[in-house]
Amino acid sequence: MNKPIPVGLAMKRSCSLTIGWALLLLIFPVFRAHAQTVTNIHLFSGAPSDGSNPYARLIQASDGNFYGTTQQGGTSGSGMVFRISPNGSYTNLHSFSSIDGAIPLGLVEGRDGNFYGITEFGGTNINCFSGCGTIFRINSSGNFTSLYSFAGLPNDGSDPGVELVEGRDGNFYGTTAAGGPCTSCGRGLGTIFRISPSGSYTSLYSFVGSPTDGSIPLGALVQGSDGNLYGTTYSGGTNGSCFSYLYGSGCGTIFRIGLGGTYTSLYSFVDSRGLNPRGSLVQGSDGYFYGTTVNGQSMSSYGTVFRFGTDGSFTNLHYFTDPTKGVTPFAGLVQGSDGNFYGTTDGDANFCQCGTIFQISPAGSYKQVYAFPGPTANGPGLYDRLTQGTDGSFYGTTYTGGTLTNSPFGLGNGIVFKLTVSLKPAPYPINQITGVQLSGTNVVFNIPSIAYETYQLQFSSSMNPTNWVNVPSVSVTNSIGATLTLTNFGGASSQGFYRFDITP
Repeated sequence: MNKPIPVGLAMKRSCSLTIGWALLLLIFPVFRAHAQTVTNIHLFSGAPSDGSNPYARLIQASDGNFYGTTQQGGTSGSGMVFRISPNGSYTNLHSFSSIDGAIPLGLVEGRDGNFYGITEFGGTNINCFSGCGTIFRINSSGNFTSLYSFAGLPNDGSDPGVELVEGRDGNFYGTTAAGGPCTSCGRGLGTIFRISPSGSYTSLYSFVGSPTDGSIPLGALVQGSDGNLYGTTYSGGTNGSCFSYLYGSGCGTIFRIGLGGTYTSLYSFVDSRGLNPRGSLVQGSDGYFYGTTVNGQSMSSYGTVFRFGTDGSFTNLHYFTDPTKGVTPFAGLVQGSDGNFYGTTDGDANFCQCGTIFQISPAGSYKQVYAFPGPTANGPGLYDRLTQGTDGSFYGTTYTGGTLTNSPFGLGNGIVFKLTVSLKPAPYPINQITGVQLSGTNVVFNIPSIAYETYQLQFSSSMNPTNWVNVPSVSVTNSIGATLTLTNFGGASSQGFYRFDITP
């Protein structure tokens, strides 16, 4: 059934938007019960022709593809940068050679369309065993530039551990897990740095550790709605009850730092509220920050999920006390389009490190979404956050599992997977275009969807067309519900009208 609805927008050649009329094809759905599914879309084959052991999260770029890194593999065994489409079309973009970096750990797409990343080791400085790490830039064609090599103690950081974040000022910000001026602290307690797209580098802060400060940041920074950067440290803080030979004393902290380097330690973790945050924070749509800790009420328990406010308020949302529902959430969370948060654990009831995926609401309602069946089927090692694609599915990697040939550890080279799970029904108005905006030369549409329907964007240059034309590659098959975000790349270049063709 076709039904005219005044929700479309017509576009002038000047790229300004004026309200127009579009037709939205509505076909009332037949609801069907579908369980969540995990699909392996790439099994890494290892050196020398492919990467192995992906550790960092995937990112979905403006071209619709996902980009990521592997710690091992490639022509020199030092890791790779790769591109993969949502349907599994895979391309290796760059093999590291140690001089340009080794063990890459994450990417971010800059405003200029290039990708920026870090490597934990390698580079031109020899102050650190195997190098102190690097910062690099790469484009979608694989053109690679090394921007910076960390120098380590005592004047610089070393061992950067996670992806960069692009600030509102156009610079990139990140942390190192070691280095800094504390030469009596082993490898150092870590730093926070800034680097411009051209490679101009500034060290902003060096951690000093317990009892007044945190130490060893392992999660990525996140820029809050107030413009400041927020992050966590694995150790340090006022609570000295935690101690490990590797990470030192203290149970971890939450901190804030301005783009100019003004630093504030906001919170120190204590026994009753979870210990040792390792994953990155995420700011929810309600303004609170959400995160995980590796340990729970003691260093031998299974971890927590927490909520933190910029006013210092802290709430534990979930304790991982039931091994049958997952243990040890190494990674941070991602907020899905349904408003819930999704995360992973690295272990399960049998402690086989097969891993699980869970969902938790902002109020703390928890459920297990998926349990990985075993090392060769899907693979253990869920070390960084999931990414929700524009098709609504969640994408991620496992560190091992999959193909055993050429596997450095004999446990498999790792996998890229897609999780499709039915989200809660979309809010009113369902199946109506609720947002249209320009993003450069692109047009971005938001439409609250119903699970299991197919959405195809259509275009016409006429107010009263006899035929609508499908916009190539702007569609979602078998939607998982909630709000879809679809982009017509280059669509701002012509005047016209849009609608969605929706079929069950």
